[in-house]
Amino acid sequence: MARPLPLPPDDRAVTARSVLAVRDGAARRGHDRLAGEEPMAIRVAGPGQAPVDVAVTMRTPGHDAELAVGFLVSEGLLAPRDLAGVRVEAGDPGAIATPENELLVRIGRPIDPAAVPARAFVVSASCGICGTASLEDVVQRCERLPPGPRVAMSVVAALPDRLRAGQAVFEQTGGLHAAGLFDAAGHARVVREDVGRHNAVDKIVGAAALGGELPLHDRLLAVSGRVSFEIVQKAAVAGIPIVAAVSAPTDLAVEAAERLGMTLLGFVRDGGFNVYAGEERIALA
Repeated sequence: MARPLPLPPDDRAVTARSVLAVRDGAARRGHDRLAGEEPMAIRVAGPGQAPVDVAVTMRTPGHDAELAVGFLVSEGLLAPRDLAGVRVEAGDPGAIATPENELLVRIGRPIDPAAVPARAFVVSASCGICGTASLEDVVQRCERLPPGPRVAMSVVAALPDRLRAGQAVFEQTGGLHAAGLFDAAGHARVVREDVGRHNAVDKIVGAAALGGELPLHDRLLAVSGRVSFEIVQKAAVAGIPIVAAVSAPTDLAVEAAERLGMTLLGFVRDGGFNVYAGEERIALA
């Protein structure tokens, strides 16, 4: 059974700062709450092997074990079959000042260290892996998605409000993205927040992976903001057949959804939405 790392203190996700607020031509001093953003190094090691550096991601602290495992799964560095016996450990407090910002994922099979440096990269909060993965690579790594559920229009239209209901840190700061995993009836199963929308999705994938729930063929993914190619990629690797976003998709995201057999929905707000691919999963009557 995979063992997640205990959650970090909640006070790392939100901080308070003094500000000078100007409203209606008047200025006053006060306090504002800000979303936390800290780097996290992800490393991986097989039995008896030295850890290999995989990535450094800028993230909002919280659910870090899910983020590390979800990142490795969604980037194709860790398969669901590798999750038996996975351990996630914090860094060595004797070696680094912030051990909570370095996670080591120990897996039960040997890894090829030579295969990792080619994939190693720094992940920014805004863009994730933009420019480092190709559509052909994703199509080769992912099987075409199965039919999955058919979802009522009313369920889709309600997703933004239900996602927002799970955004506790956003309510305090107004500065985070969110991803939510829902069933076909629109019930929230997992909601995660992060300064990067791709990190929020990785936390969702990691939670499912650590819970032994992959693939997620009967689930919907809702995300705040836009849908990029990388979000479609991560959802496809996790087996999610329907992705809905509050904002627009990119053209490559739509092309990937079409080739992978995914339903992709955009501009889900104010009771309406656009269907860019996979309209057969939406019950229009």
